[in-house]
Amino acid sequence: MDLNSLDLPKRPQDTRVVVAMSGGVDSSVVAGLLAREGYDVVGVTLQLYDHGEATHRKGACCAGQDIHDARRVAEKIAQRQRSKVA
Repeated sequence: MDLNSLDLPKRPQDTRVVVAMSGGVDSSVVAGLLAREGYDVVGVTLQLYDHGEATHRKGACCAGQDIHDARRVAEKIAQRQRSKVA
């Protein structure tokens, strides 16, 4: 059997791929390209801190928005997305 684009001996539609979804462009593009090739893509997002506390610190960013963005991208490419608060 030929190898798929991930060098695995399976067809893309028979291969589940987990993508760490940050909500940014890079992970979103990777998830979209894999889905377009026919892979079973599952996006995973981890929130490793309390967003409410983090937003009140100098230099803090938009982790809550990032998680929302990752979920929205997953919905657009019709794939599953899991968020985990650690």
